[in-house]
Amino acid sequence: MRNIFKTSYVQDIRLFEHAGHYFWYGLLLIAVFAAPQIIPQFFVGEMSLVFVYAIAGIGLMLLTGYTGLASLGHAAFLGVGAYAHNYFVTKLGIPFPFALVMAGFVSAAVGIAFALPALRMTGIYLAIATLAFAVILDQVFSHWGSVTGGFRGVPVARPNLFGWPMATETHFYYLCLVVLILVTLGARNILRSATGRAMMAIRDSEISAQSMGIHIARTKVTAFGLSTFITGIAGGLLAHKLQFVSPEAFSIILSIQLLLMIVVGGLGSLHGCFYGAVIVAFLPQFLALMKDVLPPSIGQIPGLQGGVFGLILVLFILLEPYGIYGRWRKIRLFFEVFPLYRRATFKRQRGYLKTERMR
Repeated sequence: MRNIFKTSYVQDIRLFEHAGHYFWYGLLLIAVFAAPQIIPQFFVGEMSLVFVYAIAGIGLMLLTGYTGLASLGHAAFLGVGAYAHNYFVTKLGIPFPFALVMAGFVSAAVGIAFALPALRMTGIYLAIATLAFAVILDQVFSHWGSVTGGFRGVPVARPNLFGWPMATETHFYYLCLVVLILVTLGARNILRSATGRAMMAIRDSEISAQSMGIHIARTKVTAFGLSTFITGIAGGLLAHKLQFVSPEAFSIILSIQLLLMIVVGGLGSLHGCFYGAVIVAFLPQFLALMKDVLPPSIGQIPGLQGGVFGLILVLFILLEPYGIYGRWRKIRLFFEVFPLYRRATFKRQRGYLKTERMR
């Protein structure tokens, strides 16, 4: 382990903390690009789903983890991106890359239209508003038959990249990986900018942020637009992964899974999106295998998957609120400062400043 002593403010906004990160992230890129040549095709398909979930997780993380705005209906924006992308490709014949970006803009437009009136609310009231908006969009998906196919849904063809059909899981894997890398770099650069730092200031204390000249409403709307734009892109990729989209695919359960993903992975960290995406993508497969081992009285319980997701969420909130990435940081710090590590280093404290008590 290496100790990093900060000597200038520039170090806080570097893309990588030190030169060693270039080596480790480069090694990780080599591993993920080589993985389809090594692992079975089933796991290649599951890994592409992990990448799609990670993109959606980055979108939700910008809103919830970095701006502090809770959303219980983010799956609806996945649906907006999925339906818009499929409409642009199949009905209008727009090439895949442009259709994917346009789907992100459509999702962002819907998100901003919701955010302008709704961001007057905070906390649990905002979360309820997002849930209500998701129910409204679900009704739109169900009854706008000319675009969404209504309750019957619509089939989605394999992506075609400028005349090159991506007919295999390996092709789609690389497509999702490239989009994930671009989205991750984009989100990382946003967080290094003045906008990203303003978002984090609002998360920590709105009163303190406003006293420093940050426009609270504008920054919140910007965060909502960026979040829904990225989520819309993930929705377009998810439509190709599922090859069929219907209103049931974007239910409240998916919203809870997205929230579970960033909480379990680690709120306030892009790394947490990747850890959480692995859990959300592979846990259903694990539960399907366990149903063959568990007694029928347990394995055949209706709603078992949702119950397990909820139980994991509650346990992490109670026992490890910083998520998997937070646990890794604790382990890393232990070895960095050993034998001077103190138990009280990560003692729980109140998550708000004294200025927040004046409300």
